[in-house]
Amino acid sequence: MDRILTYTIQPEQEGMQLLDFLRSKGFSRGILSSMKPYKSAIQLNGERGFGKSVLRTGDFLRIQIPETDSSENILPVKMDLSILYEDEDILVINKEPDIPVHPSIGNYDNTLANGVAWYFKEKGQAFVYRCINRLDRDTTGALILAKNPYSAAVLSAQMKQRQIRRTYLAIVQGITPEWGTIDAPIGRAEDSTIERQVDFTNGERAVTHYERLDAYGSCDGHTFSRLSAHDIRKASAATVITYSLIELHLETGRTHQIRVHMKHIGHPLPGDFLYNPDYRILHRQPLHSFQLEFAHPVTGENICITAPVPRDFANAFHHP
Repeated sequence: MDRILTYTIQPEQEGMQLLDFLRSKGFSRGILSSMKPYKSAIQLNGERGFGKSVLRTGDFLRIQIPETDSSENILPVKMDLSILYEDEDILVINKEPDIPVHPSIGNYDNTLANGVAWYFKEKGQAFVYRCINRLDRDTTGALILAKNPYSAAVLSAQMKQRQIRRTYLAIVQGITPEWGTIDAPIGRAEDSTIERQVDFTNGERAVTHYERLDAYGSCDGHTFSRLSAHDIRKASAATVITYSLIELHLETGRTHQIRVHMKHIGHPLPGDFLYNPDYRILHRQPLHSFQLEFAHPVTGENICITAPVPRDFANAFHHP
């Protein structure tokens, strides 16, 4: 379905060329090219508008953005979706564990894309799958889908410019420092198409900030929660396993970034089949996309969306 946007030119936009105005609003080169074949795509005061048209205060623009892509090859499959937010431009879903985000070899009908295709089919609406912040199969939490080419272009630009604030929660082994920043490049592991590793020679820059929120562990037969400084020293000296609950913020978005970085500093996520297959407290990596904060692609309004922590995650942290 085409998306129609309207604008009334303000005094500070007086004298701008129409094409420059659209670029200032986030219209990508791809979107502008897709509009060229349609004479009615850009209307200025009810008539056809052109890129070099000069705008005046009070001018009325009507922009029709054609839907030129298709996801017709994605099979609709009934799935219970936990929707956190939806409007004409975006859909934010609280992703469950053990669900791939995109179809791939061996995953044709069990992905989030299949469930979203079913959701729009039931609503009788056109569907194109555009995922903005990708999550690993076993990572849970807030995930943004763009519902039209324009919102996808604006949100993708925000992601590239690090304007989407992503907050994650994770359980890691050991007691981390109170806070820290990991600045270590990440690249593919040798002889693997999936696994990643810190690679200071060939890797791409990756930066993760973290803060410890809580910690617990067993020491001399006792379980400590919200460990005091004395407990931390005691637990660190003992030959027992301890866990930390940490909050993380990403500057970059490399594949498996959090999982690789936390392993790199000696605090891997438990239950991670690739990097730390220790399933004593959980049978998947305890990583949750807790909060997303960004500017709405059309209105510019600040949007802050929080995804409830899954039950298995909450239970795992206070595992006896």
